[in-house]
Amino acid sequence: MSFKPHAPVKMDSEAEKFSGGHPQVPQARGTSNLSRYQTFLFAITCAMAVANIYFAQPLLESMAVSLAVSPGTIGVVVTATQAGYAIGLLFIVPLGDLLNRKKLILTQMLLSALALGAVGLSQDWGMLLGAMVLVGLMAVVVQVVVAYAAALASPEQRGEAVGTVTSGVVLGILLARFVSGALADLAGWRGVYLVSAVLMVGMALVLMRTMPASTTPSAKGSYWQLLRSVFQLYLTERTLRVRGTFALLIFAAFSVLWTSMVLPLSAPPLSLSHTQIGLFGLAGVAGALAAARAGRLADQGFGNRTTGFALALLTLSWLPTALVEHSLLGLVVGVVLLDFAVQAVHVTNQSLIFAARPGAQSRLLGAYMCFYSVGSGLGAIVATYTYAHFGWVAVCMLGAAISGTALLYWLYLGLTSK
Repeated sequence: MSFKPHAPVKMDSEAEKFSGGHPQVPQARGTSNLSRYQTFLFAITCAMAVANIYFAQPLLESMAVSLAVSPGTIGVVVTATQAGYAIGLLFIVPLGDLLNRKKLILTQMLLSALALGAVGLSQDWGMLLGAMVLVGLMAVVVQVVVAYAAALASPEQRGEAVGTVTSGVVLGILLARFVSGALADLAGWRGVYLVSAVLMVGMALVLMRTMPASTTPSAKGSYWQLLRSVFQLYLTERTLRVRGTFALLIFAAFSVLWTSMVLPLSAPPLSLSHTQIGLFGLAGVAGALAAARAGRLADQGFGNRTTGFALALLTLSWLPTALVEHSLLGLVVGVVLLDFAVQAVHVTNQSLIFAARPGAQSRLLGAYMCFYSVGSGLGAIVATYTYAHFGWVAVCMLGAAISGTALLYWLYLGLTSK
């Protein structure tokens, strides 16, 4: 089954006025300023930046002891980081359509290094929380980089480029917990953030020498007009609403697994160590890398079919995952399938929303990622509650229900488009 997305709504409102009232001129067909080497550097940059958000999760106990904070309170560190990230999605990412993107990216990376250094040097609770908010705020450089890669790539290569760069994002998320745990064993929790600060400065220097000069910003007007145009996109771009709904559902399912998976693995009879649990992230890497090619399928016009296939796999992935107490191999299979499916849909989503309005890529991505944040937050909350009251099988049923809802939504859209 396949269906064609509706054409973007003609904008005669704030979003179009913001660009001067003229349609955006897409990049010339067949031209590209994005080399494979630069694409690789962008992917590494995204992996490093997004990892900064997730480093804290296995370090919370060490942080609590070091700063004399109660275990019940230290979890606010994660909330503070995510709050900073959410604010950045709405108020910083859209600047990619207004300012010189190269300068914006480099500035964010250097400020991120300062924030990471502040975390590593924090001596009290208030300083730590403030620094973590800044870490989350600057981590949205990921979305600016993805949008810049899409702008530099030719239309025929855009999906493939977005898929490759987005693979870096997923790798950063999956490997962050394992890397931070290993570094903390060697240099303590502060060392994790100080090392990351140095690496961010180093990558900024590399990008300063290799990154193509930014093209002329696509948007004109003031910053507040820019923000108003972001909210206008929610009303006028059907592709954004549809793909955002998919994002909310798939990342809710993603969060259900990765938030609660540590609970049955660390409890008897398995009683795995933190390092052993972190190794399951490596299984997810295999699926994420395989799904990077979904962008190429979107370039070839198979985006909706790819979405349906991936959502079916996402729903089925919960069956082997439910067998974790009897077979760790089943969990590995489930993790690979889930990460493959989520990455495939995520890459396809971004490719299609970028194609819908090439002149508003940063604003579209910031708006789209808000769906991701909501889905991830809701998934984490319901997953821990479900496990505490009903156990692991109920968690898997919850994940399957969310995934199945996304699949049913895809089927509904296919039926209504005929």
